[in-house]
Amino acid sequence: MRAPLAKFVSISLTALVLASSAATTAMAGEADDAVLAEVNFARAHPQEYARRLLLQPVSTWERGLEQGGSPSDPDAYAEAIEFLMRQTPLPPLQADDKLAAAALEHVAEQGPAGAIGHTGPAGERFDARLKRHGVEAETSGENIAYGPADAADVVRELIIDSGVPSRGHRRNIFYQAFAAAGVSCGPHRDYDTMCVMDFASRAPEVQGWRQAQLTAVGRDTGLIARLMRWR
Repeated sequence: MRAPLAKFVSISLTALVLASSAATTAMAGEADDAVLAEVNFARAHPQEYARRLLLQPVSTWERGLEQGGSPSDPDAYAEAIEFLMRQTPLPPLQADDKLAAAALEHVAEQGPAGAIGHTGPAGERFDARLKRHGVEAETSGENIAYGPADAADVVRELIIDSGVPSRGHRRNIFYQAFAAAGVSCGPHRDYDTMCVMDFASRAPEVQGWRQAQLTAVGRDTGLIARLMRWR
């Protein structure tokens, strides 16, 4: 059995920018839901997630990946725990069908071809792909994990973010502005599996409407409270 492979790529845009087979759909859907649930647990309970990492310094998947050698980024694990212990709990990301469709398209294109990265086969940027699926957001981001098949391993590796100096995957998962996410996981020719997570903030027209309402009501604290609950 060949050694597991892994690769992680991440991108986050924080300015004003913006066909899978039926036989694997059900299984992939379960994996997608499990990954999003794991992300949301880490966002809502970062200190508890840190304790999980402390109880398992090296996962079974990581041990197989290292093949008895040393990790490429030995500081990443300790740094992740320190980050999580300081992290403020965040609301869960809402599952979004448009983001999930954009993620699924990328899996369906890259998996059979063994491609990696955020751009499509014709060089289309990830944010253009999101727009094409109807996603309109002030802020969007994308994480891709190639290799780990288990949802817990996928999220663990992205939060530890070994070998990624910017820790971009971790920042995306805990980015406060993100309110929605879509996940799609599936087979990959060279890395066995891949998992795409697309993130987005609220649509700008919704944010603009809410801001206009808050400005209009002035000191009407009752209406402000109702609007805050709607958020």
